[in-house]
Amino acid sequence: MSLTLTDLFAGAGGSSTGATHVPGVEVYVAANHWQRAVDVHNANHPDALHVCADVSQINPRRFPRTDILWASPECTNHSIAKGRRLDGAQPDLFGDTLPDEAAERSRATMWDVVRFTEAHRYRAVIVENVIEIRRWQPFKAWLHAMHSLGYLHQEVYLNSMHAQAAGLPAPQSRDRIYVVFWKKGERKPDLERWISPPAYCPRCERVVSARQHWKRPERPWGRYRSQYVYACPTCRQTVEPAWLPAAAAIDWSIPGTRIGDRDKPLAEKTRRRIAAGIARYWRPLGTVTTEPRHAVCQPPFIAELRGGGSDARGVDQPLATVTAGGQHHALVAPYHGTAESARPAADPLGALTTRDRYALITRHYSSAGDGAEMTTPATEALRTLTTTAQQSIVTPADLEAAQAHVDDCLFRMLEPHEVAAGMAFPHDYVWEGTRRERIRMAGNAVTPPAARDLIAAVVEAITGEAVTA
Repeated sequence: MSLTLTDLFAGAGGSSTGATHVPGVEVYVAANHWQRAVDVHNANHPDALHVCADVSQINPRRFPRTDILWASPECTNHSIAKGRRLDGAQPDLFGDTLPDEAAERSRATMWDVVRFTEAHRYRAVIVENVIEIRRWQPFKAWLHAMHSLGYLHQEVYLNSMHAQAAGLPAPQSRDRIYVVFWKKGERKPDLERWISPPAYCPRCERVVSARQHWKRPERPWGRYRSQYVYACPTCRQTVEPAWLPAAAAIDWSIPGTRIGDRDKPLAEKTRRRIAAGIARYWRPLGTVTTEPRHAVCQPPFIAELRGGGSDARGVDQPLATVTAGGQHHALVAPYHGTAESARPAADPLGALTTRDRYALITRHYSSAGDGAEMTTPATEALRTLTTTAQQSIVTPADLEAAQAHVDDCLFRMLEPHEVAAGMAFPHDYVWEGTRRERIRMAGNAVTPPAARDLIAAVVEAITGEAVTA
């Protein structure tokens, strides 16, 4: 059975790419307000109809009717930027600050979902947004409007590194809400099955389909680790789902520049963060030389360049959230004449590289709630202790010793194609535009694996036939 899909606020095509991986689904029409993103979408999905316009100014009846609607309304003005609440001016998709009335207009794009659904009565509707949409005051009214059109719904909270029911996930920790609607009287999608990633249960001694467990059952929404964890469905033991490491997104053929040789020195704040990464991952060693004796202990990492309290993250972990607003991940490696000698003590799980070397990645932008990548002062309580070693101690002495190694590090920002790989776009995806535009399009996209799995769930409900990877 062939099903057609409309992709509103389609951007560069992350959701459409995910849809095309579901057998029997055709992306029929895609709309976005930015011509550059429409051009990229068209280059990769040439069979779809393309509309470049402000969706809010379009009569929905001018669009063809399809079976499924995927919509990713403007999210920037729902999120909390740099710790500020939603009652102030916030950066828009392009990093500019909108006046209050424009920001409210941006948030109003959620109502375009209702307009289009009223006109076309889709068999299923999936709406993607940031978690903070749940704090939007009209959220309940918006749900009620969809209910009045004859739909039921389920809220899905899914981190992109766990979207692996029908294939590989994204090598990135990215929390989003997906509101899935279906018509009253029709089969409810079995979403639970599609958001239960595999995890090893040490108590049951086997791999299980992990289930979400909310820390506060009366408030079942939020982010992975902050508001929910995964548990074994049999014994309720907390488990850690499998993931694809950040190393999978790194292009190891691109060298960095020795920090001490840079024409423009790094900011002191950046140097301190690099030193914190050295102290954590290299446990300060002697002088770095061209000899390979330190290589095993000196894996590369990425230092934070702005915002947040994080300073380092390993490539055996997923990337921190990629954003549209700028580059927040920079690769740091030890300098030994070449980077060839820098290797970790153990290969990270599932790294998709052809070279026997890996890096440790940090995020440059706070996740506003993830917690796993943040640092904790010694004066504060420890975060939740798990079965894996996720916390370490970095003392002032470590940091002082690490400062001596900063100049002998190789440093570079992640390239646009690495950012796209971190979002799980195919390696042969066609991109256009400047470096900043390409990063903006990738960071603002839906990760294809998340769209793939959720669309597969509604297709399975509509057709009554099992969808397999």
